[in-house]
Amino acid sequence: MKITVVGAGNVGATCADVLAYREVANEIVLVDIKEGLAEGKALDIWQKAPINLYDSRTIGSTNDYTKSANSDVVVITSGLPRKPGMTRDDLISTNAGIVKTVTENVVKHSPNAIIIVVSNPLDVMTYQAHLISKFPRTRVMGMAGILDTARYRAFLAEALSVSPKDIQAMILGGHGDTMVPLPRYTTVGGIPVTELIAKDKLDAIIERTKVGGGELVKLMGTSAWYAPGSAAAQMVESIVKDQRRVLPVCIQLNGEYGIKDCYLGVPVVLGKNGVERVIELDLNADEKALLETSRKHVKEVMDVLDKLPK
Repeated sequence: MKITVVGAGNVGATCADVLAYREVANEIVLVDIKEGLAEGKALDIWQKAPINLYDSRTIGSTNDYTKSANSDVVVITSGLPRKPGMTRDDLISTNAGIVKTVTENVVKHSPNAIIIVVSNPLDVMTYQAHLISKFPRTRVMGMAGILDTARYRAFLAEALSVSPKDIQAMILGGHGDTMVPLPRYTTVGGIPVTELIAKDKLDAIIERTKVGGGELVKLMGTSAWYAPGSAAAQMVESIVKDQRRVLPVCIQLNGEYGIKDCYLGVPVVLGKNGVERVIELDLNADEKALLETSRKHVKEVMDVLDKLPK
């Protein structure tokens, strides 16, 4: 098995490190445009293999996709963070160009790969990768809900003073402020969370989850990388090992939840073919309204991409 991670920054390097440590594949390739960065980080990860006792070989490459040829899964983390004075449209334009170039190289060298997008703005970058690759929707997805759900579960574990291992949850919608947490589908050791925590405290945790990324930017001056990189690695592992995990990921909806041609986070079964099936939850009226708000927001961003010069 061979996995390629494009973008050797903090998120990409973390993803590669987790994949190596968990021995998800025989070979893990890091690709970056910055001279020597991917090679250096891949070498560093390989040099700790004797310490952490794993066999996965990590290889770095400066913009040479031939080393990534015939990858089973490709994770795209490339892109620029939003800078002061940069509009949303500027960010979309810049990162859409980067994701376009990366995807074209992925298609050329790994035509049978499954693509996982981590680049921001995530939902629309997943759309861009799908447009460029022309792969079936089951093989192009974005990492969103796993990260959002992890933050939600971590906050709940802290508030309830329990292990995060025992918390199961589901978050739908776009990756951002309009995400749709579902307390009705949240359990702690099988117990509905609403039986264990007051509504006002749960609502506060939900609001904190929605701005979880922004909280980290304020603290560090940059976006997160340990949790996003690990979330992408979890998706890769479920695919490569055919675990058929039920995980929330961003995918093109084709009528599920009454939505067509929009890229939103929904629960799916992830296995060797990518998205094996989309799971459609029976949402109540309030949940449907929140999902529709999220859909409108994502569609607005998709429209910005559609209007960019081709």
